[in-house]
Amino acid sequence: MKAFMDKDFLLETKTAKKLYHNYAEVTPILDYHCHINPKEIAEDRQFENITQVWLGGDHYKWRFMRSNGVDEKYITGDASDYEKFCKWAECLGKAIGNPLFHWSHLELQRYFGYHGVLSAKTADEVWNLCNKKLADPSMSVRNLIRRSNVTLICTTDDPIDTLEWHKKIAEDDSFEVKVLPAWRPDKAMNIEKPEYLEYLAKLAAAAGKEEIKTFEDLKGALQVRMEFFASMGCNVSDHALEYVMYAPATAEEIEAIFAKRLAGNAVTKEEELQFKTAFMLFVGKEYHKMDWAMQLHYGCKRDNNTLMYEKLGPDTGYDCINNYAPSAQMADFLNALIITDELPRTVLYSLNPNDNQSIGTILGCFQDSTAVAKIQQGSAWWFNDHKTGMQDQMISLANLGNLSGFVGMLTDSRSFLSYTRHEYFRRILCNLIGNWVENGEFPADMDILSEIVKNISYYNAKKYFKFEI
Repeated sequence: MKAFMDKDFLLETKTAKKLYHNYAEVTPILDYHCHINPKEIAEDRQFENITQVWLGGDHYKWRFMRSNGVDEKYITGDASDYEKFCKWAECLGKAIGNPLFHWSHLELQRYFGYHGVLSAKTADEVWNLCNKKLADPSMSVRNLIRRSNVTLICTTDDPIDTLEWHKKIAEDDSFEVKVLPAWRPDKAMNIEKPEYLEYLAKLAAAAGKEEIKTFEDLKGALQVRMEFFASMGCNVSDHALEYVMYAPATAEEIEAIFAKRLAGNAVTKEEELQFKTAFMLFVGKEYHKMDWAMQLHYGCKRDNNTLMYEKLGPDTGYDCINNYAPSAQMADFLNALIITDELPRTVLYSLNPNDNQSIGTILGCFQDSTAVAKIQQGSAWWFNDHKTGMQDQMISLANLGNLSGFVGMLTDSRSFLSYTRHEYFRRILCNLIGNWVENGEFPADMDILSEIVKNISYYNAKKYFKFEI
């Protein structure tokens, strides 16, 4: 029987162990998509206790606690940080087979030197140990990033954001890690939302315009903000899509839809999708012009529990996989951009693992010589970033595309302890490749294998996104 989460955790073969310990383990981390707060980096926040750094905003943990029947008081409610931690410890002891069990214990091992098992019985021991360590200046936000061997972070930022914290970080010579904004214009696209007109007023102000009266005005305001983001080092966009592509409408039809919404009227579902298609085609062409990479996240049905949404708002653990499979529409969308040779480098993520094969076949339709794997399948995302999901995504990509050109893992997290997810991913990657080698499916050429592992871990993303590090 193997020891619990020892140095060879998840590594089943000699080849896997060599690939991980000699190459993957020592390779830096590039976090090209996350949701951490740049203000906390700029101010080098020091957390008061483990609950603040571990449970605050982590809807993965919240969902599991609810599955254990924990009262919301101990999840997002007014219970003390200590009480919330104890409830989490009690739940974690029951998390057999759940990636949260592995993630949490990797974080305890790497950041706090704790190699035991967190449960209700050890809650006080771990609480006291972690809080004592967190009080040390070496555990500030910046030092957590440093000890994780991170070289660059892309946050997630709205077009109206001032990027003031990014500016302060960039001007601070005492911090060597790059922290860049990533463009996330969902609010500018979501014409159906009740707060849309209020948002347009804020966007107009941010772009230095009196108001936005037409779709052409909206495009102009977005261009102004894109130029500002680019001046701050941004070259990556990100979109959360509930659809992919609808039959394109004429410019006149789009202006009429926009005017209808500006007048305070609701748009039909068909009008909404026509508008969003026009919006995405516009920004896609702008990204190509600016040499930005475009990330598309889809396959999610959000805010399913209306009762809890009204109490807690979005991003609180009430989203699910959408079984809608838009492969034909995605192909049409990419084709609509490539017709005029305006298709940017694009990363496709679906929350539905059933889309792996369709994405793998779409990729091959739009590759060219301008980049290795110009159209990428993104890493196993959200509900799929567990052992099975990661393996399935990489096997599918290897079967149908170019695994060696894969840009690898991202945290997609709000926690500064989540960099161990890269370790988790790299162990799974090395084990997968190691098994292929030792099964005689790929030659045991360590020069080639080590290059593949290092590239997927770090260097492919650096080259693909054109980061200067």
